Amino acid sequence: MSQVTNTTQEAIYFILTGIPGFEASHVWISIPVCCLYTISIMGNTTILTVIRTEPSLHQPMYLFLSMLALTDLGLTLTTLPTVMQLLWFNVRRISSEACFAQFFFLHGFSFMESSVLLAMSVDRYVAICCPLHYASILTNEVIGRIGLAIICRCVLAVLPSLFLLKRLPFCHSHLLSHSYCLHQDMIRLVCADIRLNSWYGFALALLIIIMDPLLIVISYTLILKNILGTATWAERLRVLNNCLSHILAVLVLYIPMVGVSMTHRFAKHASPLVHVIMANIYLLVPPVMNPIIYSVKNKQIQRGMLNFLSLKNMHSR
Repeated sequence: MSQVTNTTQEAIYFILTGIPGFEASHVWISIPVCCLYTISIMGNTTILTVIRTEPSLHQPMYLFLSMLALTDLGLTLTTLPTVMQLLWFNVRRISSEACFAQFFFLHGFSFMESSVLLAMSVDRYVAICCPLHYASILTNEVIGRIGLAIICRCVLAVLPSLFLLKRLPFCHSHLLSHSYCLHQDMIRLVCADIRLNSWYGFALALLIIIMDPLLIVISYTLILKNILGTATWAERLRVLNNCLSHILAVLVLYIPMVGVSMTHRFAKHASPLVHVIMANIYLLVPPVMNPIIYSVKNKQIQRGMLNFLSLKNMHSR
């Protein structure tokens, strides 16, 4: 018992891992990774700025989109410091407190993105199935309450897993498999009974990875049922085109999320490179792709960007 306690007291840091087998090429690998982070930060910041400055975009759909952009920005800024300092300067140590903080924000923003996409699917359902009551149902006050509920939901979901993990002794190797602190990665370093953590993680997976997509599928099933029963083919295509951006954003989040969960649970003996690639796709692809998806597919966002750029050019003159 005293040996475990002493080991726990000495374990004041974790060791991060870059790309296994490509350590000598970290500087070169940092170039595309840095480009992806730059695209994510610039893209989501632009979406937020355009929605804030363009009065025609002060609608429920775009307020939810601004929540998604904020979430993606938070997710990007959470992993950027440890990833880039490892690739650029080979700084591998991270204190336990910093690691737990990153763990909290990383998983919190990830779950928040899922919650925002669920709220956006409800927004699409109300807009398409109850268009006459859309403005009266999704008022600014209601959207504010939904945003607050999303924050509370994610904080209350992540905090127990943080406290459950923090109370346990880390007496195995302190070497993590990634360049950031994931729960699935940290839990394998524990040398105590982790059944409670595993059951809570399983319940959280059911809540986020299964329930949220299921509710999104239900909302789109109701949308399809509504438009197939009343609309013409032209109207059906227009409605589906309006929903396409959200559908793509859902796929971009959940496919990597399910992939990284399955890899950690069922492919524990796979090559470390597989785990690293899956985790990086899970954390980098949604924040990079969402601004691109909405910029390409949404004409109102395109017009807002053009208006913003034209105003900026006028002021610069």
